Amino acid sequence: MTQPSLAMQELGKFLVIIGVVVVLLGLILWAGLAPRWLGRLPGDIRVEHEHGAFYFPIVTCIIISVVLSLIMSIFRR
Repeated sequence: MTQPSLAMQELGKFLVIIGVVVVLLGLILWAGLAPRWLGRLPGDIRVEHEHGAFYFPIVTCIIISVVLSLIMSIFRR
C-alpha cells in the first residue's frame, strides 16, 4: 500500500484543526460565554410578530467574514 502524499497529510491536519476549533466555538456559544453584542449589531434584521419571529444577523455575518478572511490571509503567508 502506498503512503499518502504530503499534501494530503497536510490537508488532513488542517481539517482536524478546523474541526477542533469549530467544536470549541460551539461549546463556548452553547455555554453562553459569547459576547452579548454578537448578533445584536445595528443593521441586523429582526422582525417579530405575535406568532413568530424572523432574525437575520447580516452585519454580524459580514464582520465575522472579514475577521476570518484576515486570519486566513495571515496563515497563508
